[in-house]
Amino acid sequence: MERLKDKVAVVTGAASGIGLGTVELFVAEGAKVIAADVQDDKGVALERRFNGQVKYVHCDVTREEDIAATMAAAKAHFGALDILFNNAGAGGAPNTIEDMTGEAWDRTMGLLLRSVALGMRYAIPFMKERGGGSIINTASVAALQAGMGPIAYSTAKAGVVHLTTVAAAQLGRAKIRVNAICPGFIRTDIFGAGMRAAGMNDEMVKMVTKGMFDAQSDAQPIPKAGLPEDIANMCLFFASDESRFVTGTHIQVDGGITVGPRHSWDPEEQQRRMAMRAQAMQQAAS
Repeated sequence: MERLKDKVAVVTGAASGIGLGTVELFVAEGAKVIAADVQDDKGVALERRFNGQVKYVHCDVTREEDIAATMAAAKAHFGALDILFNNAGAGGAPNTIEDMTGEAWDRTMGLLLRSVALGMRYAIPFMKERGGGSIINTASVAALQAGMGPIAYSTAKAGVVHLTTVAAAQLGRAKIRVNAICPGFIRTDIFGAGMRAAGMNDEMVKMVTKGMFDAQSDAQPIPKAGLPEDIANMCLFFASDESRFVTGTHIQVDGGITVGPRHSWDPEEQQRRMAMRAQAMQQAAS
């Protein structure tokens, strides 16, 4: 299928993880893609792999001038801009609210929230030239409830969700749709990068992340770890004309981790609770 035939997309954080999976799917569906990242070796290799369909652009999304240049590159190289996937990011500051610093807070907000706002700002003129477009923002389940990520990261991602809603309201009349995806635990290197920054070696990172994802598969209704392609498929829906009547919303792609506590979906836990209640009633009656 060519659901994105004749479309031009910008994907940030395109050289690995969710971004890479999305670039691969967008190209398969007929789009031309500006792949923006700071991993130059991987980005150049990606451009060579999809010769003529992908153009790599070095983009540090904490730098406004890089963002502006990336959006302009879509017009310069492919003649237009129809789709923007604001995806670049990392785990941000690990600090709790007790030991948070202003620098750590601002750095996380710049990477995860300011970059999304500026990505939209610089994409809008090119989308208006095309008579509309689709903007997709990567949020997180951490935006929706506590316990899913560090406090600065979670707050920034909650900001992405609300930014998406307000921007959709402002851009609807220009036929520019704005939606967000809230991934759950996805098998990417975002967790490993944080561990390496904390001093773990590659072997230890591999062991710890495997344990994390194995445990996560047992902590949600769908017993599997999420993959980049799971997010890419939702991104494709938002990017394509199939979602032409959808704007200002966010959707969880999380294996059901946010649906409720364990006893709401695990039959074994339900049976355990029923047995405990029965035992308590018997003790009360005796």
